[in-house]
Amino acid sequence: MTRPAAAKESSLTLERGLALLQAVADADTEALSISDLAATIGASRAAVYRLLVPLQARGLVRRDGSKVRLGLGVLRLAARALPQLRVAALPALRTLAEQVGATAHLTVADGPEAQAVAVVEPSWTAFHVAYRVGTRHPVRLGAAGRAIELPPGADPWVCTMGELQPGACGVAAPVRGVPGLRASVGVVAMQELDVDRVGPAVLTAATEVAQALH
Repeated sequence: MTRPAAAKESSLTLERGLALLQAVADADTEALSISDLAATIGASRAAVYRLLVPLQARGLVRRDGSKVRLGLGVLRLAARALPQLRVAALPALRTLAEQVGATAHLTVADGPEAQAVAVVEPSWTAFHVAYRVGTRHPVRLGAAGRAIELPPGADPWVCTMGELQPGACGVAAPVRGVPGLRASVGVVAMQELDVDRVGPAVLTAATEVAQALH
């Protein structure tokens, strides 16, 4: 096999392996059989068996008879995703916090809940909100959660007042264009924010975070 042909074959194998892993993940609680997976990714049963070998070796999938489920190796990868997400978001959050004079945060959806995964407080304000990494609240409440759920074509940002904390004002915009990520960038303060000024700044920060993650 020539070098270009070998490279093409490796690329196709990788693509099929990723498609297989995605199919297993998309099955949710209902595990797929080897035959199901072969039909889903458009490969033979023999090819699926071959693709499963390296995925099993790394713990990304596990076999339960003829059924295939996600393995615990996926959890190890997921645990490393949040720190990298945090590092990528910090420059944009730091700029936003200093510009607006309010606590900036990156929030991601985790099922029906929203979780703050990165927080930056402004350095020059006399008072600001102390917002902890790991803080959770329902996605349907607060600017950060509501922004995650904003459909394409809707308002570019969300502003809420007192939904999570009496007197707290939040402005947030969704992070768009990153496959598999449901997230928002926002600010929170204990006084009403000038939405006409803060909204565009939050939207810019959300766009910068998306670009940093590509």
